[in-house]
Amino acid sequence: MAGSGRRPFAEGVDYRRRFRRHRARDDGAAGCPVTTVLAPHGGDIEVGTSELCLAVAGYHPETLAPIAEASSRYDYWMFEGLRSTDNRLLHVTSTSCDDPQAEALCGGAVYSLSLHGCKPGQAGLPDTGQAVVVGGLDATLKAHLLQEYAAVGIPALDGAAFAELAGVSPRNIVNRNLSGAGAQLELTTPLRNAMFGTNTRARRKHTTLPLFWTFVAATRAAVARRVAG
Repeated sequence: MAGSGRRPFAEGVDYRRRFRRHRARDDGAAGCPVTTVLAPHGGDIEVGTSELCLAVAGYHPETLAPIAEASSRYDYWMFEGLRSTDNRLLHVTSTSCDDPQAEALCGGAVYSLSLHGCKPGQAGLPDTGQAVVVGGLDATLKAHLLQEYAAVGIPALDGAAFAELAGVSPRNIVNRNLSGAGAQLELTTPLRNAMFGTNTRARRKHTTLPLFWTFVAATRAAVARRVAG
């Protein structure tokens, strides 16, 4: 991955990739991973999305231990910015994502969900607006997500109303699964800020607030409904 500065971006210095693929089974047993959770712009590119990705997948962002009350664990993949400044230089659009692990995990999943960050203005909101924009091509999962967020009082908007956030390109990594349709979540900056006591890369995972876990539980509930059919 090359940058526009005086040297190429270096993995482990400027960025890192983290992923987990659960062991597959070939005996037809229930409970095999069928869902992948993605954070294509994690770390300090779109802050908070790495921690959300881990928790939605069923792992505590602080310890990486399985969350006790989570009945299912999902495969996950993250691309994370590690630079002290200018992490936006690492941003690769979801339609251009060609990471082999991301493609393999999504390509082997029936369902997929991606977590992103956006500015309130992109969703037609004032600068302090807290909301999640629900996009993607999986209409059923979108409906479940909108319902679950409404049930816990998290403002949610249908991505179909915002072309920039709709996530409907077949080339979007989240839609490159076995069904050709995933769900994309765009959380506004104020919503993500409200999920952490100290919103820095070093401290976010240690200071998750109740809103973080409410969002995670609602998201997981929607995914569970989709997987259950």
